[in-house]
Amino acid sequence: MKTDCEWIKAVLQHRSGEPVPYNFMFSPPAQRFAEEHYGGNLEEALQLPLRMEAPSSIKPLYADPKNFGSTVKDEFGVVWSTSPIDRGAPINRCLKEPRLTGYAFPNAHEEGRFTHLGAWCRDQRGHYRIIWVGDLWERATFMRGMEDLLLDVMVNPGFVEQLLDEITAYILQTMDVFFARFEFEAIAVSDDYGAQNTMVMSPSHWRRLIKPCLSRIYSLAKNYGRDVFHHSCGNITPIIGDLIDLGLDILHPIQPEAMDIHHLKREFGKDLTFCGGISTQGLLRTATPEQVKEEVRKLKREMGAGGGYILEPGIVIQADIPPANIIAMIDEARMT
Repeated sequence: MKTDCEWIKAVLQHRSGEPVPYNFMFSPPAQRFAEEHYGGNLEEALQLPLRMEAPSSIKPLYADPKNFGSTVKDEFGVVWSTSPIDRGAPINRCLKEPRLTGYAFPNAHEEGRFTHLGAWCRDQRGHYRIIWVGDLWERATFMRGMEDLLLDVMVNPGFVEQLLDEITAYILQTMDVFFARFEFEAIAVSDDYGAQNTMVMSPSHWRRLIKPCLSRIYSLAKNYGRDVFHHSCGNITPIIGDLIDLGLDILHPIQPEAMDIHHLKREFGKDLTFCGGISTQGLLRTATPEQVKEEVRKLKREMGAGGGYILEPGIVIQADIPPANIIAMIDEARMT
């Protein structure tokens, strides 16, 4: 019998005949429901083949106001609102002007970031282990503000290059610690480049400003024999070929509201594994449980043909998804 790691590796190698793997990420309300329904640790209860972890942060992904108050400041100096249902939002940037003079980046080697990862990697041996290394463009938007950073792309591109270069250096230093100390299968980058219908910047600006940084991140992972998982919401169709050229292995979460995922399978499916594809804006919110099951079966049949597909919702399962549809999706995904 294959281990989960061997299963995912076979899917990444586009071996025909493999069952379609699945993965689920939950917002706090959805996680509470799923834990009540399925019991205990969801990774174990749902037998998730992918296991994900990240360095510790002053501001965790989900900072509950009961524990953190109404706001929390992260390592980079960005103040976030807190929320009991989602990740909150950056409300006070740390870079008011387009310059880094006087700004000090956090210490990537801070030991507290890594103390839990050794035990986690050992405990998850046999599963396909992914460690999030951070965000690049997204981190820049948190630090500078999306509107001002997009303006900087046009009028202060040198500053944007400098900022992204410094963030890249922080990520690479983080990765150096990972590769020196831990055993795992893949890194993950979280970096949204897409809006609903188009990219947030032109492909030419992306290629000038972001692609060189990603090249350094991907290359370091490849040099250490690790796969690369990249999360980017929205429509990023124009740059998928670029990501493949850089060495991307898994693209997540391929939102069907933003891109024609079946076109992506036809165009890029031989060179890339897709992870995602279940509509969270439409299907999961409004369909019946039987319609959800039928869509899951269709995705497994069509997107899973010839390997290269991991079934997952097009974004984290949110509080507005009816519980019956969460159950229908999960139970059908686990059917072989």
